[in-house]
Amino acid sequence: MTEQISTTDPAADPDATQAAASPRFDTKVVVALRDDLLPWQELNVTAFLMSGIATRHESMVGEPYTDADATPYLPMLRQPVLVMTASAETLTKARAKAISRGMPTAVYTRELFSTGHDEANRAAVADVPAEQLDLVGLAVHGPRNGVDRVMKGARMHA
Repeated sequence: MTEQISTTDPAADPDATQAAASPRFDTKVVVALRDDLLPWQELNVTAFLMSGIATRHESMVGEPYTDADATPYLPMLRQPVLVMTASAETLTKARAKAISRGMPTAVYTRELFSTGHDEANRAAVADVPAEQLDLVGLAVHGPRNGVDRVMKGARMHA
């Protein structure tokens, strides 16, 4: 994963000061949630899907944090995450596109709400053919324009 730093002259554009200090990533992370989930389900699915993305590449995770008192905190992702919503049909299409493009993808199916541990989660997904997964969430990481094409039809979470 590479970062591109903006080279806009802050003197010519006062708003460019923030942009110049912020890296622009050539990759994108998107979590897409089914548009009929309850709030607790949205949060649960987002957390699980992001754990899949974060564990995919060491380069996704930044350095540990510390406060002014030198209290240590865990590192977090290095780049922003967009959270979107989509219909079941859009999630199914997005999964197929992401897989066909070789993008790292995490899935969360409706069945996972009733399982209690990792082994049961993996078994629930393994029991269903890919095209028949009852997706309630999907996370994708890849090139910015590729992720945009994969997530076509999804909208920003409100």
